[in-house]
Amino acid sequence: MKIPLGVGVTVLVLTSSMSARDRSTARSMTITRYGIVATSHVQAAQAGAQILARGGSAIDAAIAANAVLGVTEPMMNGIGGDLFAIYWDAKTGKLYGLNASGWAPRGLTIEHLRAKGDIEMPGAGIDSVTVPGAVAGWQALHQRFGRLAWKDLFQSAISYADEGYPVPEIIASYWKDADDWFANDAESRRIYLINGKTPEVGQIFRNPDLAKALRLVADQGADAFYKGDIARAIISTSQSLGGTMALDDLADFAPEWVEPISTTYRDWAIYELPPNGQGMAALEMLNIMETSPLSPDGPLSVAELHKKIEAMKLAYADLERYNADPRFAKVPVKGILSKEYARDRAKLIDPNKANCEVAAGSPPFSDTTYLSVVDRDGNIVSLIQSNYEAFGAGITVRGMGFALQDRGALFSLDPASPNALAPRKRPFHTIIPAFMQRGDEHIGFGIMGGANQPLAHAQFVSNIADYGMNIQEALEAPRFTVSPQRGCNIVIESRVSAEVRQKLTSMGHQLDVRREYATAMGRGQAVLHDSKSNVNYGASDARADGAAIPEK
Repeated sequence: MKIPLGVGVTVLVLTSSMSARDRSTARSMTITRYGIVATSHVQAAQAGAQILARGGSAIDAAIAANAVLGVTEPMMNGIGGDLFAIYWDAKTGKLYGLNASGWAPRGLTIEHLRAKGDIEMPGAGIDSVTVPGAVAGWQALHQRFGRLAWKDLFQSAISYADEGYPVPEIIASYWKDADDWFANDAESRRIYLINGKTPEVGQIFRNPDLAKALRLVADQGADAFYKGDIARAIISTSQSLGGTMALDDLADFAPEWVEPISTTYRDWAIYELPPNGQGMAALEMLNIMETSPLSPDGPLSVAELHKKIEAMKLAYADLERYNADPRFAKVPVKGILSKEYARDRAKLIDPNKANCEVAAGSPPFSDTTYLSVVDRDGNIVSLIQSNYEAFGAGITVRGMGFALQDRGALFSLDPASPNALAPRKRPFHTIIPAFMQRGDEHIGFGIMGGANQPLAHAQFVSNIADYGMNIQEALEAPRFTVSPQRGCNIVIESRVSAEVRQKLTSMGHQLDVRREYATAMGRGQAVLHDSKSNVNYGASDARADGAAIPEK
């Protein structure tokens, strides 16, 4: 049967058009010549985009969005938590890193906890609380890179706290799961429950006490939090529960500007922040992955997934052995990130079998809510902020409406550990922002979720550098993550084919298979600035409630 010429052309054009529309991702990238704010909550992204539209910088928008997230995702982040950020200046091409993670109170010592009968760090409660660094971090970022007035950055957050907002789907599920976390704190139940129950999807939640605290921060700056009324409320709450925090623990705290650490992967430069965060594990994992060629069968093939899983185990073993506050311990960052060390570690990978007992290596020694913003000038901020566990320590500051983080839970009570608890020491930290660039392409990205973050970063980078995915595809692609049981236990999404999962199981991997878009894989955001075309791109993970919102 012959097809008329005109019909053949029509079929060809239609087939080409349909192939462009048929895809595996749930969302398109946001593409604009103007700024973009990508967060896990639509209203937070919108608040940041409005700041950009008023002439605000990427930092101004990030602070505004982060403040809203503290209201709308209170179990994830807030002014009771810590913050890390990477900032890329489009004009100079310089990267800046900020570590705004707080320290342990002077009175919180191993001896103090041993005397109370603790044999390991408390996972919640007042003795897990460290000084919150977020507000000081906001102020440090704003003083250096802000454009709008400080007080103008908090109006959306104050409005949502006062007037309320409808609780979105994924956050409602996190809220319900965290119900027991604040069961022993009457103030937490008063603030975060409605008629004794966690909010339902679409139910309006208000927090006027938090609105009061945010007004104090907006009017008085970080001093309100570290030296003023909020500081006194924190100390009063701590003392009522037998805590050790004192006013000078808050007043003496200051965030630290740090130099990002980096490696190369294929033809991309990848940047993370140095310890006490776990960014070096992402870079080590990439170095190990780079030692072997790509599988021709693609990113979800048995060979590729096995290689990445085994590289993750090696990097995490080193992370757990060596990571600590570098002001108190000598962390071999340079050795861990060396290409030669990666080649040595990669030799331990058996291509046919999972290794269930991975030990740390011996590197040579030498001297968690995420959002990303790009403004119309191309400046990028990659910012992550967290309470650690859901609702932190399970303690809400009396009269101020925010939960205190439980970052102290990540200290060790073993005096020989580099991460041993000590006064004014910062604990091992899980939250990490990231940045990558090649030529004219500059990407700020991050993927939340505790121990998940380094391996999620490595998978995101590989999706772009190895397989040419755009930033939305790279975020949404099926992922695996680490299991709390460790060893050969791996959590993986069901979008990885059953055949591949069966072959991985036959190699010794013990798979916990989750739904297609599992929040256990972390909720990511990304922005990209093309400095040749001056076009910006934004992406927001389908595993979250959020969006990448342009300023116009």
